[in-house]
Amino acid sequence: MSIHETAVVDPTAELDSSVIVGPYAVIGADVKIGAGTRIEPHAVVSGPSTIGERNMIGSFATVGGAPQDMSYRGEPTELIVGNDNQIREYASIHRGTPGGRGKTEIGNNCLLMAYIHIAHDCRIGDNVIMANVATLAGHVQVGERASIGGLVAVHQFCRIGAYSYIGGVSGLSLDVPPYVIVAGIRDRTRVSGINKVGLRRNGFSRETIGNLEAVFRIIYRSPNLLLKDALELARKDFPTCPEVARMVEFFETSKRGVVRRTEED
Repeated sequence: MSIHETAVVDPTAELDSSVIVGPYAVIGADVKIGAGTRIEPHAVVSGPSTIGERNMIGSFATVGGAPQDMSYRGEPTELIVGNDNQIREYASIHRGTPGGRGKTEIGNNCLLMAYIHIAHDCRIGDNVIMANVATLAGHVQVGERASIGGLVAVHQFCRIGAYSYIGGVSGLSLDVPPYVIVAGIRDRTRVSGINKVGLRRNGFSRETIGNLEAVFRIIYRSPNLLLKDALELARKDFPTCPEVARMVEFFETSKRGVVRRTEED
C-alpha cells in the first residue's frame, strides 16, 4: 500500500495493500477500496462506499458524498463502484437515498470524464461513457455501452437504453430506447436512427442491425399505427431476435414515456 504522507485516511477505511493514495487525498469512514485502485491527489472518497478493483479516481473528484436531496437526514445509504473504471478529475458521484434504492451503483469499465455528475440512486451499466460535464439527476438508469455526450443533462427517473448514443448539449426528460441515436433539448429532442456505427463496433451482425432498422421504421415511421400496434407488429415480424424483444420491452415498460420525435417531424 502506498499512502502519501499528506493524505488523510479514516481508521475505519479498508484499503487493499496495493491501493495508491495520492497527496492530500481524503478517504472517509466506512470506505472499502479494492486491489489496484489509484486515488489521485486531492480526491475525496466518502462512505459508506465500496470501490472495486483497478479503478482510477481523478484529482478533485468527490465520490460517495451525501445525496443532494432535501429529505436526506444522514441515513446510512451507499455507493457501489465496480472494477476498471476511470472517474476523472472533478467528477461528483453521490450515494443513494432511503426513499430511493438506498444505493447508487456503477458497473465495470466505465469512462466517466471530467466534471460529470451522477446523482443519488442512479444505476450505471458496464462500459458506459459519459463525456465532460454530462449530468444525471437522481434515479437515472443507464444501460450497458451507452454513450452520453458532453454537457448532456438527464432528468430524474429517466432511462437511457443500452448501446444508445446521446449527442452533446442535449437535455432529456423522456426515456431513450436502446440502440438509437438521440440529440436535442426537451421538445426539440429527436431520434435520428439506429446507432449503426456503435453496434458494428460492438460486434453486432449485419442481420441484427438490419432487424433493428426495420423495427425503427415500424415504430417511428408508421404514422397510421398506434404505438401498441407498432410494438405488436415488431414482435410478430421478428420473433426470434433478442435485440428487437429488448427494444419492444423497453417501450412497454416505460413510465416517463419514450422519445418519439424524429428529424422528419
